[in-house]
Amino acid sequence: MTLKTFVVVRGAFGVYWFVAALGAKEGSRSTRTWPPGLLILAAVVVIRILKPGSLAVHSAALQVIGATSFLSGLGLAVWARVYLGRNWGMPMTQKEEPELVTSGPYRFVRHPIYSGLLLAIVGTAVAINLYLLIAAGVTGIYFIYSARVEEARLTTSFPAAYPRYRAKTKMLIPFVL
Repeated sequence: MTLKTFVVVRGAFGVYWFVAALGAKEGSRSTRTWPPGLLILAAVVVIRILKPGSLAVHSAALQVIGATSFLSGLGLAVWARVYLGRNWGMPMTQKEEPELVTSGPYRFVRHPIYSGLLLAIVGTAVAINLYLLIAAGVTGIYFIYSARVEEARLTTSFPAAYPRYRAKTKMLIPFVL
């Protein structure tokens, strides 16, 4: 997979994500959010300073592993988005009449969209340039923060069911985290 192919696939994913969001329930966003654009900007500045060409991936095996991880991550995010249906929203959004979804990919992790997007970023790094692992780290920190805010709301909305679900399901990586 070339960089251009990654960009085209990511663009198609973005279009799908935008169109799918049009049918989501109304919601309100937390006032305690981090601006993800600021985190991305910081990662871009660090990557520019560190001369990214020096860690470009030239191994065909790594490129195949990376492309497979990238596509698997996007697939997981789409699968999770489909299972959420109208309950999907931007990170840390409170939905009107929320529903607790624990089926599909939510059987394995509590935040499979975050997991899928992180896997896609790591896959891109492994296939294209290892400096993108910095972006994966920054994004991972943001996703863990977002997940904790969302979980506090879910615990309030579903005081009996969510703590049980949380106790038996990992946050981002099955059997690990």
